[in-house]
Amino acid sequence: MPQMRLDELLSELQMRLNAVLATRDRVHTLLEAVVSVGSDLDLETVLRRIVETATTLVDASYGALGVVGQENTLVQFIPVGLSEEEIARIEHWPHGLGLLGLLIKDARPLRLARISEHPESYGFPPGHPPMGTFLGVPVRVRDEVFGNLYLTEKRGGGEFDEEDEAIVIALATAAGVAVENARLYEETRRRETWLQASSEVTTSLLSGADRRQVLSLLAARAREMSDADLVQVLLPDASGKSLIVEVMDGEGAPELVGTAFDVSATLAGDVFTQGEPVSDADMQSVPYPKSPLARLGYGPGVMVPLGAAPAVRGVLVLAKRTGRLPFSGGNEQMLQSFAGQAAIALELAEARRDAERLGLLEDRDRIAKDLHDVIIQRLFATAMTLMSTIRLVERPEAAKRVQHAIDELDETIRQIRSTIFALQGPREEAGPGLRGRIVELVEGVGAHLGFMPGLLMEGQIDTLVPDSVAEHLLAVLREALSNVVRHSRAGRAEVAVEVAGGELTLTVTDDGVGVGEARRRSGLRNIEERAARLGGTASLESPEGGGTRLRWHVPV
Repeated sequence: MPQMRLDELLSELQMRLNAVLATRDRVHTLLEAVVSVGSDLDLETVLRRIVETATTLVDASYGALGVVGQENTLVQFIPVGLSEEEIARIEHWPHGLGLLGLLIKDARPLRLARISEHPESYGFPPGHPPMGTFLGVPVRVRDEVFGNLYLTEKRGGGEFDEEDEAIVIALATAAGVAVENARLYEETRRRETWLQASSEVTTSLLSGADRRQVLSLLAARAREMSDADLVQVLLPDASGKSLIVEVMDGEGAPELVGTAFDVSATLAGDVFTQGEPVSDADMQSVPYPKSPLARLGYGPGVMVPLGAAPAVRGVLVLAKRTGRLPFSGGNEQMLQSFAGQAAIALELAEARRDAERLGLLEDRDRIAKDLHDVIIQRLFATAMTLMSTIRLVERPEAAKRVQHAIDELDETIRQIRSTIFALQGPREEAGPGLRGRIVELVEGVGAHLGFMPGLLMEGQIDTLVPDSVAEHLLAVLREALSNVVRHSRAGRAEVAVEVAGGELTLTVTDDGVGVGEARRRSGLRNIEERAARLGGTASLESPEGGGTRLRWHVPV
């Protein structure tokens, strides 16, 4: 009997020693797990490592970490233990209802022998593998519940015990510290990227870089600082009723560049009109069924205005693929600040270009004044001197030469005046003015005629002729030059356009064969109708030297 009692005591001692050794091993494993979880600073890598470590520590078949977002729903679900085929068969990830919702509402550890027997059990989504035993523990970051660790199906058919629960609670505490460190690291990295990006965008704008190039840089830096999958820069069209995808960076359909969206039918349109940022954890649930981001499969999104209301210049749109973490409040504030600074830089760049344009116009105006006050006056005085001298010249040949010089000076003065009006007229970047379009028409017909027609333009043509009259003028000039090419057989042609006294006069003269009476009426009908429509007149006549002269006269 004493020998049997001694054997029992030795056996019990051996069991306790084994238990101590097992506990020591688990503690060592826990310490290694804590070190492993905290050794990385990438948030998504940290989250996956937390789940993998927890399943190893308690010998669970499956594990997951659900990240809690706004309105106490799961915005991200990171599973471990499921194959790719099993994941593909699951219809949708849990949204935070039922038993998982209970852990969100009441953030305390929960250990169950059978999931289906709990009154809050909501069941599994279609395609989800069956699971029995359950252990859930909240992961806290300071006083905030970041998410929950879910562990199911302990290997060997047993149940999770108190020791498993204590180990997972200890791991969840360390995981909260690791998540906070990863968040702080990402926040520091984003702020550094934001400062560099702001400086780079501002420098590019103020140094005169191309606007599209700067917008592309803006999109690339915004994507980099927010870790987004897609960034779009939307700018309004001339009417302000549509937003156009000016620039895209990242994943997505490149064919969307240049696409226009109605302001009243998109979430970005609300941001543009109200001047307030908008974020959504899932773009698939936005109230606009034709949302391009939802159609392309994007989930979390944030949209910030470029500038403040009522002077919003556009919208910066950022999106992530479905299943990724949504944009945080810090992300939104940083992007809003970045977009506001970019809008200020855009405005400063436009002001700088306006100042440069104003300086150019002032230089042109000064040159025009110098030409008018100095050059023309001296030429006019020279012409007057020659005119008074011509009466003193006795030889006809000499008098003829002096008269020719006077005519040349008069023509030179008219050309200089035309140049002065051109210098004083506006120069729009959108395209050539009326003078330029007239020159293009006249030069274009030279190849068909075999010679270059003469061209004289006087008055403020670009400034005083409205667009509606300009279109009629160009149409009449085009038809007149076409008639010269087809019918006149001319060797010389002259075009004169003059604006004076609130009236516009176009004269086209050639030295050709002239036109018959029948062709006179048919060729003049359209030209007369255009003149009458504007309250003017048109006439076609044959000058004394032969040829044809068209005069088209309308008020402006």
